[in-house]
Amino acid sequence: MDTILIVDDEKSILDLLTMVFKKDGYRVVTNPGSAKAFEILAAEDVDLVISDIKMPQLDGMAFLKAVKRQRPDVPVIVITAFGSVKQAVEALKEGALDYVTKPFDIEELKILVAHGFEQRRLREENVLLKKTFQDQSSFENMIGKSKVMQEVFHLIERVASTDSTVLITGDSGTGKEMAARAVHAHSRRREHSFVSINCAALPENLLESELFGHTKGSFTGAVSEKKGMFETATLGTIFLDEVGEMSPWTQVKLFRVLQERKIRRVGGTDEIPVDVRIIAATNQNLKKRIEEGKFREELFYRLNVISFEMPALRKRPEDIPLLVSFFLQKHCEKTGRKMKRLVPDVISFLESYSWPGNVRELENLIERIVAVEERETVTLASLPADILGTQRRAEAPVILKPGFNLEEHLDQISKRYLQEAGTAANGNMKKMATLLGISYRSLRYLLDKYEIKTFKKGDVLDRREPTREF
Repeated sequence: MDTILIVDDEKSILDLLTMVFKKDGYRVVTNPGSAKAFEILAAEDVDLVISDIKMPQLDGMAFLKAVKRQRPDVPVIVITAFGSVKQAVEALKEGALDYVTKPFDIEELKILVAHGFEQRRLREENVLLKKTFQDQSSFENMIGKSKVMQEVFHLIERVASTDSTVLITGDSGTGKEMAARAVHAHSRRREHSFVSINCAALPENLLESELFGHTKGSFTGAVSEKKGMFETATLGTIFLDEVGEMSPWTQVKLFRVLQERKIRRVGGTDEIPVDVRIIAATNQNLKKRIEEGKFREELFYRLNVISFEMPALRKRPEDIPLLVSFFLQKHCEKTGRKMKRLVPDVISFLESYSWPGNVRELENLIERIVAVEERETVTLASLPADILGTQRRAEAPVILKPGFNLEEHLDQISKRYLQEAGTAANGNMKKMATLLGISYRSLRYLLDKYEIKTFKKGDVLDRREPTREF
């Protein structure tokens, strides 16, 4: 049973919140705003804290700092008087999850508490996954609780113990190189080099030289002898990314290496034996390339000894909250920024987006949010216009039941977006109209129609007329 510690000098608030949260199935521990709250924090297994920020006998800010110092994983929601919002904002900077102003809305507080437990659950689940699937650096940055990813993790462990050639398929951005590194990290070759080369990034003559090396004077600019990557990776692993882009001539030479385990440098005559494991990857359909005469069939079968596919992100939406949490932590720590919170609507949007760029695109989005978003609460309005404008939701069949009312359904959607815009714009109607892409007059009509006057956290609607240029 999750435990909530409630600290407030008003007995009526303690009694009310105790009744509300016990009814919701939580274990509740209370303190009347005294110094003993510190003792309770040390003695009790507290999962979430709700604390007044200003109490006669206890400095709420000092208590918040103590919680974040002793139990940084415990979410803290602060309660403040309406006139002390500035102090509440300071509490957010010190690590509070969120705040509510007196008199507060019980339902709003319940939503914040539920979000606090969900955020903590995701962090714990992320840590558990990393502990489960990581052996020091193994499976680094590979996150996923979905069935398809669990199967990938299991297969990597089994494949790694062999010395067989591996072919990894999958769309761009799915993490094929990460999977190759995980195979190497679990193999008997892990103490030796992992060498990676993108076969699509170099022209034919340079790729051949990079792979197999060259002798002095073998071509213009070859002023000295050079080892190729196959020699550099001896006893280790060589990763050939985008192998489907190799020229026919380089394919012939690679086939010979796979067959004989020997290389010949460009311009050389000596055959050099190599002991190296080969992992190849491609985002193309190699069988189709074979039919088109662009890929050698005998090379495909040499590469395709063991193969597996890295699943597209759209096929594992249940992993998106975990990935978001992981990337937020990664980039917030990297930049020294405060941890950001994504509202549920944003998570729902990300789960329904098609992600043509896969995990790489998701990480780029989170990195951008951390870098440019000033607010700690991330709403739909915080997402780039190109993603919002080209949303590719997985179309679920609409099941209409008796009693469905289209007008009421559309009203609910309109209210949700008005609330999102109001929160993002701090109640400023000019900014709201811009975010929603409608006129000021249309916005005012909708606000009056739905009787919307305030937004989350007590933001008051700013109904001042816009300037002329607007």
